[in-house]
Amino acid sequence: RGLGEKSRMGKYSSPYEEEEEFVTKPRGAPQQPSVMRLFLAFIAGAVVATGLLAAYAKSTSRAPLSCPTAAELCPDVKGAMTEAMKSCPRAAECPQCPSCPRPDCPPPSCPKCPDCPVCPQLELPDSLTKGCPEPDRAKVAAEYRNAMFANFQATVGQNILECAPGKDCRADRSRRFQRIGQKGVTLWFTGLSGSGKTTITEKLEQELIFRLGKNVYRIDGDNLRTGLTRDLGFSPADRAESVRRASETAALFADAGIITMVTLISPYRNARDEARNLHRNKGLPFLEVFLDVPLSVVQQRDPKGLYKKVAEGKIKGFTGVDAPYEPPMQPEVVIKTHEKSVDECVQQLLDALERGGYLDGETAESPALAVPDGGEVVDLVATGDELHALREEAKTLPGVPLRDVDVNWLQVIGEGWASPLRGFMREGALMQALHFNSVLMDPHNFTGMQGYLERQTDWLGVSSYPPERVSMPIPIVLPITNFTKSQVGKAEAVTLYNSAGKALAVLRRPEVYEHRKEEIIARCFGIVDPDHPYVQLVQSAGDWLIGGEVKLLGKITYGDGLDEYRLSVRELRQRFVSMGADTVFAFQTRNPTHAGHAFLMTDAQAQLRKKGYKKPVLWLSPLGGWTKPSDVPLDVRVRQHESVISEGMLDQETTVMAIWPSPMIYAGPTEVQFHAKSRRVGGASYFVVGRDPAGMPRTSDGPLKGEDLYHPDHGRYILSLSPGVGKMRFASFDKVYYDKRDHNMKPKDKTRKDDFISISGTKMRTLAKLGATPCPPTIPSDLVAAKCIPPGFMVEGGWAKMIDYYQNVDTKEWVKYSTQHEAPPLAPYVRAEGDSKFNQIKFALHFTASTPHLAQSAAGKELVSPWHHVALGDQSTGFNMVVEIPRGTTSKLETQKELPNNPIKHDQKKGKIREYTYGLTFFNYGMLPQTWEDPQLVFEGSKGDNDPLDVIELGAASRRVGEVVPVKVIGNLKMIDQGELDHKILALALDDPDAASINSAADFDQKRPGVLAALVDWLKMYKTTDGKEVNKLASDTPDSPEQAVAVVKQCNDAWTKLAVTKETKAEGFWIP
Repeated sequence: RGLGEKSRMGKYSSPYEEEEEFVTKPRGAPQQPSVMRLFLAFIAGAVVATGLLAAYAKSTSRAPLSCPTAAELCPDVKGAMTEAMKSCPRAAECPQCPSCPRPDCPPPSCPKCPDCPVCPQLELPDSLTKGCPEPDRAKVAAEYRNAMFANFQATVGQNILECAPGKDCRADRSRRFQRIGQKGVTLWFTGLSGSGKTTITEKLEQELIFRLGKNVYRIDGDNLRTGLTRDLGFSPADRAESVRRASETAALFADAGIITMVTLISPYRNARDEARNLHRNKGLPFLEVFLDVPLSVVQQRDPKGLYKKVAEGKIKGFTGVDAPYEPPMQPEVVIKTHEKSVDECVQQLLDALERGGYLDGETAESPALAVPDGGEVVDLVATGDELHALREEAKTLPGVPLRDVDVNWLQVIGEGWASPLRGFMREGALMQALHFNSVLMDPHNFTGMQGYLERQTDWLGVSSYPPERVSMPIPIVLPITNFTKSQVGKAEAVTLYNSAGKALAVLRRPEVYEHRKEEIIARCFGIVDPDHPYVQLVQSAGDWLIGGEVKLLGKITYGDGLDEYRLSVRELRQRFVSMGADTVFAFQTRNPTHAGHAFLMTDAQAQLRKKGYKKPVLWLSPLGGWTKPSDVPLDVRVRQHESVISEGMLDQETTVMAIWPSPMIYAGPTEVQFHAKSRRVGGASYFVVGRDPAGMPRTSDGPLKGEDLYHPDHGRYILSLSPGVGKMRFASFDKVYYDKRDHNMKPKDKTRKDDFISISGTKMRTLAKLGATPCPPTIPSDLVAAKCIPPGFMVEGGWAKMIDYYQNVDTKEWVKYSTQHEAPPLAPYVRAEGDSKFNQIKFALHFTASTPHLAQSAAGKELVSPWHHVALGDQSTGFNMVVEIPRGTTSKLETQKELPNNPIKHDQKKGKIREYTYGLTFFNYGMLPQTWEDPQLVFEGSKGDNDPLDVIELGAASRRVGEVVPVKVIGNLKMIDQGELDHKILALALDDPDAASINSAADFDQKRPGVLAALVDWLKMYKTTDGKEVNKLASDTPDSPEQAVAVVKQCNDAWTKLAVTKETKAEGFWIP
């Protein structure tokens, strides 16, 4: 005891467990009278006990009670004593007889009990007792104890029930464990005296109690002998009884949730197996810990000189020497204290407890996996009948549009990555996240506060203090605009739509509250950088937030070729279990993997094997959500990781690559806490974290532009101390360098600095842009100047993918981050160009010859132009509208005037696809073919906008992209947009149920009140979320149908001059 941290068990002596050995000492002459008196008193007590047992047996029988006889009350003590003293020099008189008990016999049915004879006091000189044999007191006591137990079981024990049937007498064990945050378990330490049981368990007890805050108790010979086993000796029978009592006690403690350590030599295998079976029968865990130390080592240690006394013959029957010790056959833990330090032995036990899940009150599906925050996997994806019913309901609810980043967050919530969050944050949850980086919760309803975060925030209604704090460091919120807020109104549920107009989820009991952007930015980011990319997302979003619990309408997929790597929390955890993992460690990356990263991952795996894990599995976890434009695209990273695994830089058998769906918000120390939390939810118990996690350079102009926003060491430091971190452990690393001698990445050896090269991410990107080739045998220190890449830095296939990307950044279209590519419903006569996908810049829809309502000019053409070849029609038979943006779609699609055949493509600006973020479209938007708003035509100082005539179809049905729909014109709104006149022709499909009764905008407003007012608001405000000014309307009241038809005729005439007679010249247009 009191050893230093570096001491080893082989160099110290463990305290001797005195209670575990019986020392036989020769009797000395001065002790003879007292020993004789003890002997006589014992004989007298034994025979009296015999009588009492007989009386007890009769009293428990069904026969009528009768008074005992004199012989029963006062047995022949003298005869028994005489028999025992035959070898003594002379006979002794009877010792004093104890007082006789008298039964409570009701007269007169019972005769008077006889008087007991009184035995005279016996005092024998020491000379008479010399040489008398020592009685086997333990044997006599054991025999009577066994007889009592047998009688008890036969008469009374069988009628004792711990709990009446159907009644809960004790708190539920699993709920008890959940509340106290640990599970009860018995660690049964066995080994030779001096093997270190006491030393190890004392240190383990200190670690568990004071470092980990666990409830622990040690049961050893000392605290047993002072009470529970003080009537036992050291005979084999008494030793077995001692083990039985210790195991019963340990089982009670374990049932109470206490980590219980039993430190008895317990030399007999059968007794230990009985202890194990006792726990098994009670459903309690039992770990046999064998301190496997050779006899020669403990003899050399001999802390109290007992082995020396054994060698001198002063002690007989010593376990392991001249008394048997039966080693365990299959112990759960084997500790060789002569080969490890005390701290190493204790850590081995802590690892065993952690692997078994005993240090946490929650139970995972496998001890190998970390328990999710909140104690259970959150899975909000509807399936089967529930999914069908939910889809039907979704059609009836108000709609809320989602940006790409919002879809990413929805996936994070719905698949459980933000557990226990079950929806976009309500205001109360947001406040806790911003101010505490965590939330309080009561997942098991111990305090009645279960689900309080899923109710309308009540600022004065917190009646109790939820017992569990879980990590929740960043705001996961859904911004909406004033327009969407008005559409939601007092609805009990809303439907969430992506940019293609696909319903992704239903959000229930919406809570709409102010989007306090400044507070979120200040508390989450803690920096002032207006050009920070995620800060800009916050600033440009709506002024309101909507919170509420969600249910996904099926699993979210993206159709980008990477969905096979998108595993939900439940799927990923099942994958780890199926692989036979006994622990999981995660490595997050948003960069390509090079040898430095591989070194960190393989080194972490090796360290876990040293801790006793047999199959630690690596989760290579590329971030898949929204990232800033300068980051390496997701598909490049994933394909490069594939090469790293397939070419052997990482072990295929113990590596899982799975995309983590979260966006990147670049919030440094705050954000990295969420990175770790999500990996813990996914099953990882260890997280590899490097310098400046989740950081980035300052982007705003000024003297600090380009400098790190956060100190590179702060992130991992804060992470290790963050609230709700639980038992997750972190493998931190510093910068590693390329060693020119052995071609490996490693920490720099300061004794040979010139042998090491720093290869930063910037340098790696520069080399890839230069198309660097393998270096010569003599590796230069300036790799950029030499335009070479050293051997072993990256696998060949991975480097080829890096070169491909950096040399074709602008000529190929990459998957920047997870963006859904499922297009809205398409008309059957349009087809996508090549392999182009929705939400790609190159996405293009061409019209084929089967397009309806074609003009004569389209005859014989394989591809036709929706602008020039579809006939306009007229008011009497219906104008032909070409649908570009279906109802509910927010992605801005439009006919391309400049491209051959005028396909429909995404509107984009500076390589970014534009969306209507102000609010969900509640109309079908498109253009009227064979029209053109000639910029030469001026209305009240504004010229035509140089496009085909826009048309807004207000019917109830959602149309398909490219669909040609016959409509009737009912009005026109004249929008003034930056000096241009942009007519918005209002129309209604001829097949709309109300088409026959609606002939004007006034008719429509009467039939469907509120729609036109919402449209006016939408047209004025839809650009404001892009940072632009409010649009102006010449009038909020639509023109008459006649005026609107006149505008159509005017624009048709302008088109005729442009495309048919060619009287008007326009640069850049494709005209057949």
